[in-house]
Amino acid sequence: MSSVNRLVLTGTVPRAPKTLTGINGVPHSYFLLEHRSMQMEAGHKRPVYCKIQVVLSGHDTQPLLRYLELGCNITVAGFVGWQQGRDGQSKLVLHADTIEPIC
Repeated sequence: MSSVNRLVLTGTVPRAPKTLTGINGVPHSYFLLEHRSMQMEAGHKRPVYCKIQVVLSGHDTQPLLRYLELGCNITVAGFVGWQQGRDGQSKLVLHADTIEPIC
């Protein structure tokens, strides 16, 4: 049995990403992706809106940050995982390995 965990989502970046370096020297960049679209469900169009935190981890993913112009549409792809913050809040996070501009 194989498991598939792959999400592709388009959206905009409302503010600049933050980059932190872990104690092992690995950079982790965080930004918010806002998605808006119209989707078909049960034969009807419905508006969809969501926000998801995106994480880029490692030196090899940091060049992808060049595609993050504020207000520009991008396509982000990667796997999703559950992350718990220091404040105890848990959320779904997209761990990106691909970012492409749409502008």
